[in-house]
Amino acid sequence: MNEDQVNEIIQTWRDTPEDDLKPEDYQKFKNLGCACLAEGDSAQLLKFLQDAKNQGIVKSMGCVLMAPLVNEILRREKNLDHCQAAMTHLTRTCSPNELMHSLLALIEDIDPGAISETILALLPHLQKVLLQLEERKAACVGLALCALQEQLTRLPVPYTQQQEEADEHGLCRCCSALAAFTKPFIEEVKRKNGNYATTSEHEELKTELLKFCMRSLREPLLEADLNRHRKSTLWLFATEIMVTLPAIKQSLPELLFFSSLKKSTQTDNSQSKESRACLAYLLFVQLMSIDSFPAVFSPVFVLQCNMEYINQLLSSKKESHLLKGLALYAKSLENVQDNSLPVSLLELKGFYSVPQNLQQILTDCPMQHLRKSGLQVFQLFINKLDAEAKHKFFRCMLKTSNHAGVESYIVKNIKNQVEFSMGPGNANKWFLGEEFLLLLGLVLYLPQGVETDLLNSMDRIMESLNLLRYLLIRDKELKSTTGVWEEMCRIKDEYLQLLRVCISISRAYYSAELKALREDQKLKAKEGRDAARSARLVKSITVKHEEVSNMSPEVQHQVLQSALVTFDLMESIIVRIEEITQEKLKIPN
Repeated sequence: MNEDQVNEIIQTWRDTPEDDLKPEDYQKFKNLGCACLAEGDSAQLLKFLQDAKNQGIVKSMGCVLMAPLVNEILRREKNLDHCQAAMTHLTRTCSPNELMHSLLALIEDIDPGAISETILALLPHLQKVLLQLEERKAACVGLALCALQEQLTRLPVPYTQQQEEADEHGLCRCCSALAAFTKPFIEEVKRKNGNYATTSEHEELKTELLKFCMRSLREPLLEADLNRHRKSTLWLFATEIMVTLPAIKQSLPELLFFSSLKKSTQTDNSQSKESRACLAYLLFVQLMSIDSFPAVFSPVFVLQCNMEYINQLLSSKKESHLLKGLALYAKSLENVQDNSLPVSLLELKGFYSVPQNLQQILTDCPMQHLRKSGLQVFQLFINKLDAEAKHKFFRCMLKTSNHAGVESYIVKNIKNQVEFSMGPGNANKWFLGEEFLLLLGLVLYLPQGVETDLLNSMDRIMESLNLLRYLLIRDKELKSTTGVWEEMCRIKDEYLQLLRVCISISRAYYSAELKALREDQKLKAKEGRDAARSARLVKSITVKHEEVSNMSPEVQHQVLQSALVTFDLMESIIVRIEEITQEKLKIPN
């Protein structure tokens, strides 16, 4: 198409009313604009768009040039200023509604490899368009924010300081730009907040900004490593979100503690919980906006409300969620007085579910720092329970944990509570009286009888024997309660009798397997053949979740030898317990 033909077409468009323009006219106009950009003639295109004689054409069809101009900017070649100026002129000249439609379509069709670059290029122009809207502004702000955040969720969240500083995928830059993008709309809400006669449009804008804040809390902030001692880009973005909530008249206590009492305006329930869990973390752990939080809520009430969010975080498999959940749990417990939480709280769903999730971390989590933090919080929770609540919690854990390591930790805590109860003024029926016998019966118990796997139950059995030895040494306090000493001795005798039979059977079995292994190794050394028995050896034995038969012969030998030493150690403690019993019988009451 030569220059005269182009000028003729342009003149035709100048003379044609907007309503008479056809789809092919829009396509021709777009093709001409793309041709200018392809030839590197963006200056000529800008000149055409700014020409006073062409303003009717630009107003009618200029929107179709938004996508080509953005693509040209993303190529990062020369003449970017011309493209930016062209986009700015279009936002001033074209219909805001038409521009809004074009920009939303651009956001929804973003190239996955250029998400952050496209968003950063569009945001200033999208903001200008939204500010020009006179009708349905709030709804359009909501659509724009939702579309932008939907694209940002496709970007990986930087987790380490190095990743955040590098910002390889541009998420941090986009978050900063997004915070700046929302500022005029937040200011608009703040200006109108003082008016008594608020409009539905005003309320809708507040709702859309609240949704933006809640989505931001869930992604990316819940995934990010946030620390008040390191003012990172994402930390500053979190600060903006926490400042926005009170600015749009959203009460933090209402969002966290009473959100279930009113109709939710946020997202679905699980996503809303994640958002509020991150909000609770920022408020109570990182102390963000804590100065504006009312001090009227008791520590127990705050703990009770936060258990919902702690449970949400600890039920996740993501490290960032687990870290925040453990930190929020610890911080929520810190202000609660020791030995004060009543047994009635254990009936609440959160106080049952959270310890179960915590146990999963202690037993199954592959990350040592999470297991270590989990154990510290577990002990902190135990410390806050009163005597009756501890008693009930210990019974529940002994019945349901099915993990020797957890059970041994519980038994150790039981011993500590017995020792505490024997102190002046601390006596109680839960750890010295008749109620204690119910707990002791669960401690001195072999779940599979004589077939109990002593090797995998070793931690619990050793702690149980240590508790029993301690009780016999401190017999005076127990004998002061009628019937308790006698019943304890009966439970002790039955347990030790069964344990001795179990040790005898296990020792005989492991000794036979050790002997067979040694003979097998001799045959292998002499004949140079694979030891058939080595493949079959103790195939039913599992140590620390690993089949012994999968180990090398040398390691198998160590495991079997260690097992026999363990049985000897158990036997020696039993002997010592019986010696103490005999000594006590010689001493008159």
